[in-house]
Amino acid sequence: MDERARRFASLHTHGFVRVAVSTPRVHVADPAANAESILAEARRAAGEGVDLLVFPELSISSYAIDDLHLQDALLDRVEEAVGRLREASADLSTVLLVGAPIRRNGRLYNCALAIARGRILGVVPKIFLPNYREYYEKRWFASGHGIVGEDLAIAGEVVPFGTDLVFEAEDLRDFVFHIEICEDYWAPNPPSIRGALAGALLLCNLSASPIVVGKSADRHVLTAAHAMRCMAAYMYSAAGAGESTNDLSWDGQAVIYEMGDLLVESERFAREPQLTVADVDLQRLRLERMRTPTFNDAAAFDGHPEQAFRRVRFRHAPRFADLGLRRPVRRFPYVPNAPERLNADCYEAFNIQVHGLVKRFESTPGDRMVIGVSGGLDSTHALIVAAKACDWLGLPRTTILGFTMPGFATGDETKANAWALMRALGIEADEIDIRPVARQMLADMGHAFSRGEPVYDITFENVQAGLRTDFLFRLANQRNGFVIGTGDLSELALGWCTYGVGDQMSHYNVNAGVPKTLIQYLIRWTVASGQFDEATGRMLSAILATEISPELVPADASGAIQSTQAKIGPYELNDFFLFHTMRYGQPPAKVAFLAWHAWRDAAAGRWPANFPEAAKNQYDLATIRHWLERFLVRFFQTAQFKRTAMPNGPKVSAGGSLSPRGDWRAPSDASHNAWTADLAAIPTVEPDWREG
Repeated sequence: MDERARRFASLHTHGFVRVAVSTPRVHVADPAANAESILAEARRAAGEGVDLLVFPELSISSYAIDDLHLQDALLDRVEEAVGRLREASADLSTVLLVGAPIRRNGRLYNCALAIARGRILGVVPKIFLPNYREYYEKRWFASGHGIVGEDLAIAGEVVPFGTDLVFEAEDLRDFVFHIEICEDYWAPNPPSIRGALAGALLLCNLSASPIVVGKSADRHVLTAAHAMRCMAAYMYSAAGAGESTNDLSWDGQAVIYEMGDLLVESERFAREPQLTVADVDLQRLRLERMRTPTFNDAAAFDGHPEQAFRRVRFRHAPRFADLGLRRPVRRFPYVPNAPERLNADCYEAFNIQVHGLVKRFESTPGDRMVIGVSGGLDSTHALIVAAKACDWLGLPRTTILGFTMPGFATGDETKANAWALMRALGIEADEIDIRPVARQMLADMGHAFSRGEPVYDITFENVQAGLRTDFLFRLANQRNGFVIGTGDLSELALGWCTYGVGDQMSHYNVNAGVPKTLIQYLIRWTVASGQFDEATGRMLSAILATEISPELVPADASGAIQSTQAKIGPYELNDFFLFHTMRYGQPPAKVAFLAWHAWRDAAAGRWPANFPEAAKNQYDLATIRHWLERFLVRFFQTAQFKRTAMPNGPKVSAGGSLSPRGDWRAPSDASHNAWTADLAAIPTVEPDWREG
């Protein structure tokens, strides 16, 4: 693999760090044995390229040893074990966070120690000491509350000590972490909130946490909510096998969340040591904080905690090598993918559209909905949204006026599907052949087609697209109605719509917030969930199986019809590019890296249940780069002026909308050069990802 390919394939290049939570075998009150268990797992983690490794609370001494914590014989062995770990860490590339009882000024503290490359970076004492039910920590430990700006002599060196520490790598951007211990995050005001406001993107919790029925679910709720609120990654540990079961039991649960997303979870109640590994996207977290002013406001209202924290800097020497990618990458980021939430998420998305249309219909003069029905995906979905809106309003579906408007390239199959669908839904349907008017317009313009020449340029296409929309607006005037738009989010992103009196315009566009991949899935969901009768369901399934085409240019000599995706690229890739570019502001090389991991191996792809077999596609890096470049030109420069004048329509996905009144605001005359220049980081030689 050449150097540029290796650099591109490195997760560190793209703002990721590899983190892990370790659940080692515990040896009760045996610091030397625990140190060896910790080292064995640390070496295993280093071999897997882990940058940061979190161990459980009091992992050097073990947790459930009660008054043995107050024995100098044990505490001397703890300090010896700390020295052993520090020395051994010199040969490791991984930062270790270990737990230990530490003596200072006649007090004992429950502490976390950060150790890296032969140094103890700092020691953080626990603040909230549980002293209820089975917990008696105040019997042994002093709280770290109020300890700031202090140092500690341990294992022959003086190191920072206090609750005011944030740790930052000098040579790996965004690798900034904060430490808290067990009960700290069960408190109403976890210390990690201030750590996050001070700039930490990784929040680490060394916990012991005995298990009782239902507690695992509580941990998930707390960790997910805290990571989401702090716009951070949260790493949580719990003690496991070997810990004393005198009065308690332990499940060794480890979880890593990134905002609200669970990246990985350990096997609970495992007898063997567990290493729970995930790659965290620190760049995504930083960008999310940048785009959310509330985060900065919270820091300002709290007196800018970064000024109160000591920043402990260390040299990490990251490995810019191909280590693979240890995190789920969704091929279809707009499509619901959690099996237990599929029905609920689809119901929600569909009804956002339906109730948006219901409100607009109630607020608009007129009593009819006018829609062009082509037999394609977008108009089909808009039509079933309108039909369901009528059902909600208690109106007959004949409130909808559906028109099929065949042009020069309309296929018999799509036209038949359009008619069959309109009949199945029971709307008022009609047909207007636009070809005579189109021929007249082309002749008046002196277009070559009017002289019998096979010239199918953009003028030829847009005459048809414009006439269809012009007819719909005039029909709405005539029939006391308003025009429902059908163009989707993907087409708006790419500018694949005719501006002005064309499919870019309507009175209200129910599809404007729905990308093509989600439209495909929502139609499938309406069939599977029985939203309509069997006849309608059969027609919807038939429409899903047809080629995506604008049907504006006649088939070629071989009979092949005009293909949208052959022109602008696969929608599954374009929607992937759109999500990561618009929602998170990721640079193009990073988007390509993610797409490469999502799509390079057909067998390893992740797609939702019941998604079509076509989802099992595979794209190499050259193909991804080719279509990404075209996406960037279209998205940042070519298409923006069309979005600036887009009609109203509901936002549907958390991935964002392109309304100039909503998620995306940009000038129409900007250049795409800054983004296309970033493509230079993508190698021309395919990285051999199997090396990782």
